[in-house]
Amino acid sequence: MSRLSALFWVKVLGLLPGEGHHAHASHLLSPASHMSLLCSRRAHMLVNRVRLFACLFAILTPLWIVVDLYTLPSPLSWKLAVLRLLTSAAFFALTRHLRPDGTLQQAWRGMALLFAIPSLFYLLSHVLLTQQTLHGVPGIISAGYGFLPFVLLAGLAIFPLTLLECALFALPVLLAQLLSGYVQWAAQDTHLFWGAFWLQVLIAAVSALACTTQLTFMLALVHQAVRDPLTGVFSRRSGEEMLELLAGQAVRNAMPLTVVFIDLDHFKSINDRFGHAAGDQTLKRLASHLDGLLRQSDILCRWGGEEFLLLLPNTSLLQARVLLRRLRRLGLGLRPDGQPLTASMGVAEWQQDGVHDWRQLLALADERMYQAKADGRNRVAYGSTRAVVMS
Repeated sequence: MSRLSALFWVKVLGLLPGEGHHAHASHLLSPASHMSLLCSRRAHMLVNRVRLFACLFAILTPLWIVVDLYTLPSPLSWKLAVLRLLTSAAFFALTRHLRPDGTLQQAWRGMALLFAIPSLFYLLSHVLLTQQTLHGVPGIISAGYGFLPFVLLAGLAIFPLTLLECALFALPVLLAQLLSGYVQWAAQDTHLFWGAFWLQVLIAAVSALACTTQLTFMLALVHQAVRDPLTGVFSRRSGEEMLELLAGQAVRNAMPLTVVFIDLDHFKSINDRFGHAAGDQTLKRLASHLDGLLRQSDILCRWGGEEFLLLLPNTSLLQARVLLRRLRRLGLGLRPDGQPLTASMGVAEWQQDGVHDWRQLLALADERMYQAKADGRNRVAYGSTRAVVMS
């Protein structure tokens, strides 16, 4: 099974060994397990591509009016011209009013509108064209309208989507094709209709593979960019980005948000006595140890050197106390000489401390961490009172 998984990951998706893992396969099926940082970056990309796609359609859609007026009889050509202008206006409105806010919900709404507008255009134009019998050049031009669903399904390939998202966005286009066939079921060749529908399903499947391939590369790049190369936890840059996202969620949903600054006590002495390699191993063991003790929603970042930042979303100050008391009881691991590894910690909470900016929250936790160090180290500082001893 592992060999088959590696074959799919490397050969089918085109990744190099080490860039992806079969454990990430669930990320390709549904966005439910995506971390907030990935969701934010993907949302920005999706919205920007929706706007690009909508702008392109807004420009190209009315250009065909000249061809319709020249080849199709009146008043059919004028009706189609009005329909094209309305469709172009809808695309322009989507381009203008859709702005990235970092949420997948907004990106999904934008994509739903992007595919709903041409699908509606296809259905209405199909009704207008089936009301007349066209032959020769007009018949060829009218047949060209039937290629729009193929273009839409192929256009899915430019978006980094999960398989579930691909299915949800391709389904309305396929349903529009079925509905158009139902409208003129008695007057059409059923074999030709089902052949075209099967081709659309095939194009949708190929687009889904292209979407998940894009998403796989995005997962690999984001994972490499946001992780600290030594410890494997999140880097400082990604920590700042996630803290900004979590602060925005805390404001919108009136939820608590706690941050904990962790500074290892006397870490320089480890490097001086045992060497930097031993110091690196100590940091790696600590990161692995904490990662195993924290909840799935908690986020651990290496802030620099021996400093770590712990982000606790939807966690009150009281809940943070319970969590840190548990960490204190279980310990942070051992130094190279076998002595317990200790740390000074500063805690700040969004609602309790009444801050209005994530940088202010960060600075407050940093200040309290220095308070814990000044009070004797191996302590946790929660506020204006003296730090609480860890041991």
